Amino acid sequence: MSRYSRQTGLFPQGVADQKRLLEAHVLVVGAGGLGATVLPALAGAGCGRITVVDHDRVDESNLHRQTLFRMDDIGRFKAACVADRLSDLNPDCQIVPVAERLEPTLARRLLTDVSVVVDAADSVAVTYLLSDLCVEAGIPLVSASVLGRSGYAGGFCGTAPDYRAVFPDLPATLPNCAEAGVLGPAVAALGAIQAQMVLSVLLETQPSPLGQIMTLDLERWRSSSFRFDTAVAVENEGPFILGLEDISAEDRVFDLRGLEEQGPPSVSWAVRGPVEHPETLLAGPGRTVFVCASGLRAWRAAKRFSAQAGVPAFIATTGR
Repeated sequence: MSRYSRQTGLFPQGVADQKRLLEAHVLVVGAGGLGATVLPALAGAGCGRITVVDHDRVDESNLHRQTLFRMDDIGRFKAACVADRLSDLNPDCQIVPVAERLEPTLARRLLTDVSVVVDAADSVAVTYLLSDLCVEAGIPLVSASVLGRSGYAGGFCGTAPDYRAVFPDLPATLPNCAEAGVLGPAVAALGAIQAQMVLSVLLETQPSPLGQIMTLDLERWRSSSFRFDTAVAVENEGPFILGLEDISAEDRVFDLRGLEEQGPPSVSWAVRGPVEHPETLLAGPGRTVFVCASGLRAWRAAKRFSAQAGVPAFIATTGR
Protein backbone atom coordinates (compact mmCIF):
# COMPACT_ATOMS: atom_id res chain seq x y z
CA MET A 1 0.00 0.00 0.00
CA SER A 2 3.02 2.35 -0.02
CA ARG A 3 1.95 3.41 -3.50
CA TYR A 4 -1.12 5.09 -2.00
CA SER A 5 0.39 6.36 1.28
CA ARG A 6 0.00 10.04 0.34
CA GLN A 7 -3.77 9.70 -0.04
CA THR A 8 -4.89 7.08 2.45
CA GLY A 9 -4.22 9.51 5.31
CA LEU A 10 -7.00 11.70 3.88
CA PHE A 11 -9.52 8.87 3.72
CA PRO A 12 -12.00 8.45 6.60
CA GLN A 13 -11.03 4.79 7.10
CA GLY A 14 -7.50 4.91 5.72
CA VAL A 15 -6.28 1.65 4.21
CA ALA A 16 -9.77 0.13 4.41
CA ASP A 17 -11.02 2.86 2.08
CA GLN A 18 -8.14 2.24 -0.29
CA LYS A 19 -9.22 -1.39 -0.49
CA ARG A 20 -12.72 -0.16 -1.36
CA LEU A 21 -11.27 1.76 -4.30
CA LEU A 22 -9.36 -1.31 -5.45
CA GLU A 23 -12.63 -3.27 -5.42
CA ALA A 24 -14.58 -0.57 -7.30
CA HIS A 25 -15.69 -0.75 -10.92
CA VAL A 26 -15.99 2.60 -12.70
CA LEU A 27 -17.57 2.93 -16.14
CA VAL A 28 -16.15 5.93 -18.01
CA VAL A 29 -17.96 6.97 -21.18
CA GLY A 30 -15.71 9.18 -23.28
CA ALA A 31 -11.92 9.17 -23.62
CA GLY A 32 -11.56 12.71 -24.95
CA GLY A 33 -10.66 15.94 -23.19
CA LEU A 34 -12.44 15.23 -19.91
CA GLY A 35 -11.31 11.62 -19.98
CA ALA A 36 -7.69 12.71 -20.40
CA THR A 37 -7.82 14.03 -16.82
CA VAL A 38 -10.49 11.79 -15.26
CA LEU A 39 -8.99 8.49 -16.37
CA PRO A 40 -5.39 8.85 -15.11
CA ALA A 41 -6.67 10.43 -11.87
CA LEU A 42 -8.89 7.41 -11.17
CA ALA A 43 -6.23 4.91 -12.21
CA GLY A 44 -3.59 6.70 -10.17
CA ALA A 45 -5.86 6.67 -7.12
CA GLY A 46 -6.20 2.90 -7.43
CA CYS A 47 -9.69 2.29 -8.80
CA GLY A 48 -9.47 -1.44 -9.40
CA ARG A 49 -11.45 -1.79 -12.61
CA ILE A 50 -12.12 0.91 -15.19
CA THR A 51 -14.18 0.25 -18.30
CA VAL A 52 -13.56 2.88 -20.99
CA VAL A 53 -16.09 3.36 -23.78
CA ASP A 54 -15.24 5.46 -26.83
CA HIS A 55 -15.78 4.60 -30.51
CA ASP A 56 -13.66 7.47 -31.83
CA ARG A 57 -10.09 7.49 -33.13
CA VAL A 58 -7.36 9.94 -32.19
CA ASP A 59 -7.17 13.00 -34.46
CA GLU A 60 -4.47 15.67 -34.48
CA SER A 61 -7.07 18.34 -33.62
CA ASN A 62 -7.69 16.50 -30.33
CA LEU A 63 -4.16 16.73 -28.99
CA HIS A 64 -4.30 20.25 -27.51
CA ARG A 65 -6.71 19.02 -24.84
CA GLN A 66 -6.63 15.20 -24.99
CA THR A 67 -3.21 14.93 -23.43
CA LEU A 68 -3.26 11.17 -22.91
CA PHE A 69 -2.49 10.77 -26.60
CA ARG A 70 0.65 11.28 -28.66
CA MET A 71 1.35 11.97 -32.32
CA ASP A 72 2.01 8.25 -32.84
CA ASP A 73 -1.54 7.52 -31.64
CA ILE A 74 -3.24 9.38 -34.50
CA GLY A 75 -5.65 7.03 -36.23
CA ARG A 76 -5.80 4.54 -33.34
CA PHE A 77 -8.91 3.91 -31.27
CA LYS A 78 -8.88 6.14 -28.20
CA ALA A 79 -10.06 3.33 -25.93
CA ALA A 80 -7.09 1.15 -26.92
CA CYS A 81 -4.63 4.02 -26.37
CA VAL A 82 -6.11 4.67 -22.93
CA ALA A 83 -5.74 1.01 -21.97
CA ASP A 84 -2.05 1.12 -22.89
CA ARG A 85 -1.37 4.35 -20.96
CA LEU A 86 -3.27 3.44 -17.79
CA SER A 87 -1.89 -0.09 -17.61
CA ASP A 88 1.58 1.45 -17.58
CA LEU A 89 0.50 3.99 -14.98
CA ASN A 90 -0.89 1.54 -12.43
CA PRO A 91 -0.71 -2.26 -12.79
CA ASP A 92 -3.19 -2.57 -9.91
CA CYS A 93 -5.95 -1.38 -12.26
CA GLN A 94 -7.71 -3.55 -14.80
CA ILE A 95 -8.53 -1.42 -17.83
CA VAL A 96 -11.29 -2.71 -20.12
CA PRO A 97 -11.40 -0.82 -23.46
CA VAL A 98 -14.66 -0.80 -25.44
CA ALA A 99 -14.21 0.81 -28.88
CA GLU A 100 -17.92 0.98 -29.69
CA ARG A 101 -20.58 3.66 -29.86
CA LEU A 102 -22.65 3.76 -26.69
CA GLU A 103 -26.01 2.45 -27.83
CA PRO A 104 -28.72 1.72 -25.22
CA THR A 105 -28.30 -2.06 -25.51
CA LEU A 106 -24.54 -1.83 -24.95
CA ALA A 107 -25.00 0.64 -22.08
CA ARG A 108 -27.40 -1.66 -20.23
CA ARG A 109 -24.96 -4.55 -20.58
CA LEU A 110 -22.00 -2.51 -19.35
CA LEU A 111 -23.84 -1.27 -16.25
CA THR A 112 -23.63 -4.71 -14.63
CA ASP A 113 -21.60 -4.56 -11.38
CA VAL A 114 -20.65 -0.90 -11.91
CA SER A 115 -20.07 1.25 -8.80
CA VAL A 116 -20.36 4.65 -10.50
CA VAL A 117 -20.77 5.92 -14.06
CA VAL A 118 -18.68 8.80 -15.42
CA ASP A 119 -20.16 10.80 -18.28
CA ALA A 120 -17.15 12.33 -20.01
CA ALA A 121 -18.58 12.12 -23.53
CA ASP A 122 -19.74 15.76 -23.72
CA SER A 123 -22.74 14.61 -25.78
CA VAL A 124 -26.23 15.65 -24.77
CA ALA A 125 -27.81 12.45 -26.07
CA VAL A 126 -25.33 10.31 -24.11
CA THR A 127 -25.93 12.32 -20.92
CA TYR A 128 -29.69 11.85 -21.00
CA LEU A 129 -29.32 8.18 -21.94
CA LEU A 130 -26.91 7.50 -19.07
CA SER A 131 -29.09 9.41 -16.62
CA ASP A 132 -32.20 7.42 -17.59
CA LEU A 133 -30.35 4.10 -17.30
CA CYS A 134 -28.65 5.04 -14.01
CA VAL A 135 -32.05 5.88 -12.51
CA GLU A 136 -33.30 2.43 -13.51
CA ALA A 137 -30.23 0.71 -12.04
CA GLY A 138 -29.80 2.94 -8.96
CA ILE A 139 -26.21 3.81 -9.92
CA PRO A 140 -24.61 7.22 -9.26
CA LEU A 141 -23.70 9.30 -12.32
CA VAL A 142 -21.01 11.97 -12.38
CA SER A 143 -21.35 14.14 -15.46
CA ALA A 144 -19.38 17.10 -16.80
CA SER A 145 -19.51 19.34 -19.84
CA VAL A 146 -17.12 22.00 -21.14
CA LEU A 147 -17.39 24.57 -23.91
CA GLY A 148 -14.94 27.36 -24.59
CA ARG A 149 -13.46 28.25 -21.21
CA SER A 150 -16.34 27.24 -18.94
CA GLY A 151 -18.43 24.30 -17.90
CA TYR A 152 -19.82 22.31 -14.99
CA ALA A 153 -19.50 19.01 -13.15
CA GLY A 154 -22.27 17.41 -11.13
CA GLY A 155 -23.38 14.30 -9.28
CA PHE A 156 -26.72 12.81 -10.32
CA CYS A 157 -28.84 9.69 -9.71
CA GLY A 158 -28.04 7.20 -6.98
CA THR A 159 -29.29 9.06 -3.87
CA ALA A 160 -29.78 12.31 -5.82
CA PRO A 161 -32.29 13.51 -8.43
CA ASP A 162 -31.48 12.60 -12.01
CA TYR A 163 -30.24 14.83 -14.81
CA ARG A 164 -33.74 15.49 -16.18
CA ALA A 165 -34.82 16.87 -12.79
CA VAL A 166 -32.25 19.66 -13.18
CA PHE A 167 -32.21 19.96 -16.98
CA PRO A 168 -35.66 18.89 -18.21
CA ASP A 169 -35.03 20.37 -21.65
CA LEU A 170 -32.24 21.67 -23.85
CA PRO A 171 -31.39 25.38 -23.99
CA ALA A 172 -32.40 27.37 -27.06
CA THR A 173 -28.84 27.24 -28.42
CA LEU A 174 -26.19 24.67 -27.67
CA PRO A 175 -23.11 24.89 -29.92
CA ASN A 176 -20.53 22.12 -29.94
CA CYS A 177 -16.77 22.26 -29.46
CA ALA A 178 -16.13 22.29 -33.21
CA GLU A 179 -18.26 25.43 -33.55
CA ALA A 180 -17.42 27.30 -30.36
CA GLY A 181 -13.94 25.95 -29.59
CA VAL A 182 -12.59 24.67 -26.32
CA LEU A 183 -9.41 25.30 -24.32
CA GLY A 184 -7.41 22.46 -22.78
CA PRO A 185 -6.89 23.91 -19.27
CA ALA A 186 -10.65 24.46 -18.83
CA VAL A 187 -11.33 20.86 -19.82
CA ALA A 188 -8.61 19.60 -17.48
CA ALA A 189 -9.94 21.67 -14.58
CA LEU A 190 -13.48 20.31 -14.95
CA GLY A 191 -12.13 16.80 -15.46
CA ALA A 192 -10.22 17.08 -12.18
CA ILE A 193 -13.36 18.17 -10.34
CA GLN A 194 -15.23 15.29 -11.94
CA ALA A 195 -12.57 12.79 -10.82
CA GLN A 196 -12.68 14.14 -7.25
CA MET A 197 -16.45 13.73 -7.24
CA VAL A 198 -16.10 10.11 -8.36
CA LEU A 199 -13.64 9.31 -5.57
CA SER A 200 -15.91 10.99 -3.02
CA VAL A 201 -18.88 8.93 -4.24
CA LEU A 202 -16.88 5.70 -3.99
CA LEU A 203 -15.66 6.55 -0.47
CA GLU A 204 -19.05 7.93 0.63
CA THR A 205 -17.49 11.08 2.06
CA GLN A 206 -19.74 13.86 3.33
CA PRO A 207 -21.07 16.15 2.11
CA SER A 208 -21.77 13.97 -0.88
CA PRO A 209 -21.18 15.32 -4.41
CA LEU A 210 -24.44 13.62 -5.38
CA GLY A 211 -26.95 16.43 -5.61
CA GLN A 212 -24.22 19.01 -6.19
CA ILE A 213 -23.26 20.98 -9.30
CA MET A 214 -20.08 23.04 -9.58
CA THR A 215 -19.62 25.56 -12.37
CA LEU A 216 -16.33 27.05 -13.52
CA ASP A 217 -15.84 30.08 -15.78
CA LEU A 218 -12.18 30.61 -16.62
CA GLU A 219 -12.94 33.50 -18.93
CA ARG A 220 -14.36 35.69 -16.14
CA TRP A 221 -12.51 33.87 -13.34
CA ARG A 222 -15.63 32.81 -11.51
CA SER A 223 -16.78 29.61 -9.86
CA SER A 224 -19.97 28.69 -8.08
CA SER A 225 -21.89 25.69 -6.84
CA PHE A 226 -25.37 24.75 -5.76
CA ARG A 227 -27.22 21.74 -4.41
CA PHE A 228 -30.33 20.28 -6.02
CA ASP A 229 -31.29 17.58 -3.51
CA THR A 230 -34.89 18.79 -3.49
CA ALA A 231 -35.27 19.04 -7.27
CA VAL A 232 -38.46 17.28 -8.31
CA ALA A 233 -37.90 14.33 -10.61
CA VAL A 234 -40.00 14.81 -13.71
CA GLU A 235 -41.73 11.95 -15.44
CA ASN A 236 -39.77 10.99 -18.53
CA GLU A 237 -42.08 12.07 -21.31
CA GLY A 238 -39.31 11.95 -23.87
CA PRO A 239 -37.83 12.32 -26.25
CA PHE A 240 -36.89 8.70 -25.72
CA ILE A 241 -33.43 7.68 -26.88
CA LEU A 242 -32.98 4.68 -29.14
CA GLY A 243 -29.93 2.97 -30.55
CA LEU A 244 -29.82 2.54 -34.30
CA GLU A 245 -30.13 -1.21 -33.72
CA ASP A 246 -33.41 -0.60 -31.86
CA ILE A 247 -35.10 0.94 -34.92
CA SER A 248 -37.42 -1.48 -36.71
CA ALA A 249 -38.95 -1.52 -40.19
CA GLU A 250 -42.28 -0.42 -38.68
CA ASP A 251 -40.76 2.88 -37.50
CA ARG A 252 -41.01 6.07 -39.50
CA VAL A 253 -37.53 7.59 -39.53
CA PHE A 254 -36.46 11.13 -40.39
CA ASP A 255 -32.68 11.54 -40.74
CA LEU A 256 -32.24 15.29 -40.29
CA ARG A 257 -28.70 15.45 -41.64
CA GLY A 258 -28.26 17.25 -44.92
CA LEU A 259 -27.13 15.22 -47.92
CA GLU A 260 -23.80 17.04 -47.80
CA GLU A 261 -23.08 15.88 -44.23
CA GLN A 262 -20.67 13.03 -43.78
CA GLY A 263 -21.16 10.25 -41.30
CA PRO A 264 -22.38 6.70 -40.96
CA PRO A 265 -25.85 5.91 -42.36
CA SER A 266 -28.85 5.54 -40.09
CA VAL A 267 -31.34 3.17 -41.74
CA SER A 268 -31.96 2.61 -45.44
CA TRP A 269 -35.62 3.70 -45.39
CA ALA A 270 -35.06 6.99 -43.56
CA VAL A 271 -36.29 10.23 -45.12
CA ARG A 272 -33.00 12.14 -45.41
CA GLY A 273 -32.71 15.91 -45.00
CA PRO A 274 -33.83 18.74 -42.69
CA VAL A 275 -37.46 18.87 -41.59
CA GLU A 276 -38.37 22.54 -41.22
CA HIS A 277 -41.75 22.02 -39.52
CA PRO A 278 -41.81 18.69 -37.64
CA GLU A 279 -44.96 19.81 -35.82
CA THR A 280 -46.88 19.41 -39.10
CA LEU A 281 -46.09 15.71 -39.35
CA LEU A 282 -48.98 13.40 -38.56
CA ALA A 283 -48.62 10.50 -36.16
CA GLY A 284 -48.34 7.14 -37.89
CA PRO A 285 -48.99 3.55 -36.82
CA GLY A 286 -45.34 3.02 -35.81
CA ARG A 287 -42.91 5.12 -33.80
CA THR A 288 -41.68 8.42 -35.19
CA VAL A 289 -37.90 8.60 -34.91
CA PHE A 290 -35.70 11.61 -35.61
CA VAL A 291 -32.00 11.05 -36.25
CA CYS A 292 -29.01 13.40 -36.39
CA ALA A 293 -25.30 13.28 -35.57
CA SER A 294 -25.27 14.60 -32.00
CA GLY A 295 -28.93 14.40 -30.97
CA LEU A 296 -29.53 18.18 -30.76
CA ARG A 297 -31.55 18.62 -33.94
CA ALA A 298 -33.36 15.35 -33.36
CA TRP A 299 -34.27 16.38 -29.79
CA ARG A 300 -35.79 19.69 -30.87
CA ALA A 301 -37.67 18.14 -33.76
CA ALA A 302 -39.01 15.38 -31.52
CA LYS A 303 -40.23 17.88 -28.91
CA ARG A 304 -42.07 19.94 -31.51
CA PHE A 305 -43.61 16.86 -33.12
CA SER A 306 -44.67 15.31 -29.81
CA ALA A 307 -46.22 18.55 -28.52
CA GLN A 308 -48.42 18.83 -31.60
CA ALA A 309 -49.17 15.16 -32.30
CA GLY A 310 -49.74 14.22 -28.67
CA VAL A 311 -47.72 10.99 -28.92
CA PRO A 312 -44.21 10.11 -27.71
CA ALA A 313 -41.30 10.84 -30.03
CA PHE A 314 -37.95 9.09 -30.26
CA ILE A 315 -34.44 10.13 -31.24
CA ALA A 316 -31.25 8.35 -32.29
CA THR A 317 -27.77 9.52 -33.12
CA THR A 318 -25.19 8.47 -35.70
CA GLY A 319 -22.18 10.15 -34.13
CA ARG A 320 -19.96 12.61 -35.90
